[in-house]
Amino acid sequence: MKLPLLFALTLLVPATAVAEEVHHGHASPYRGEEARPIKSLSEADVAELRRGGGWGLAKTAELNGMPGPSHVLKMGKELSLATGQEERVRKVFDDMRHEAAAEGMRYVSLEEGLEERFRHRHVTATELLTLLATIEESRARLRFVHLSAHLMLLDILTQPQIETYNRLRGY
Repeated sequence: MKLPLLFALTLLVPATAVAEEVHHGHASPYRGEEARPIKSLSEADVAELRRGGGWGLAKTAELNGMPGPSHVLKMGKELSLATGQEERVRKVFDDMRHEAAAEGMRYVSLEEGLEERFRHRHVTATELLTLLATIEESRARLRFVHLSAHLMLLDILTQPQIETYNRLRGY
């Protein structure tokens, strides 16, 4: 009974060693990112966050049929937006963009702080937990800003406009 287990272990060891050798023999998918000022964010990410862009944070609303203000404004003619609707959507968009830019800058700043701590190897596990919680609170606020804008549009657009939006967006 012990022999089959020993045999199985003998077969696994070389496979594990080969897997490790293959892993160590290839370049990291992160190669080139070590030069980034903030390793966890690309330059495009930083620019998007600082300008109040969506950064994909509202996908759950968008892909569940809830229009976003930026796209609605671009599709105004196709959606036959009334003047009052367009003004309301513009207000939602402007407020969202303003709040998202402010929180995006805060998020980037927090990531810079984390980066700095790791760069100088000056962080404890306890401090790390606190830093990460603060960063994630900022990210949650960013998601709220973007997702809540989608919610607001449900009170502005008609059901036929929402259906047209989703059809034109390919959903």
